[in-house]
Amino acid sequence: MRKIALLLAAIALGAAFSESASAHGSVSIGIGFGFPIWGPGPAYYAPPPAYYYPAPVVVSNPNPPVRYIERQNQNAAPAAADWWYYCDQSRTYYPYVKTCPGGWQKVSPTPPRG
Repeated sequence: MRKIALLLAAIALGAAFSESASAHGSVSIGIGFGFPIWGPGPAYYAPPPAYYYPAPVVVSNPNPPVRYIERQNQNAAPAAADWWYYCDQSRTYYPYVKTCPGGWQKVSPTPPRG
């Protein structure tokens, strides 16, 4: 009984005067008797902390570019591109024929209904 009390007192004194464990990212567990029976276990290293990229910053343009939209005058005569030009002598249209000796005839580009 005296040996058990002496052993418990030695353990209590060792625990009282021992420093706190400083792991610093590694943990090792084992039993020793003043000399290692086998080598220390593998060290465990905690994973690195997870860092996240900051949220993207979207900067909108306070002055958007100005867009100009051309208005068409509904009462004006159609532009030159809105007409076809027909040559009665050669019976063809411009630009397939560049010259017309009898003069060009202005034709509406809408196809005939029929």
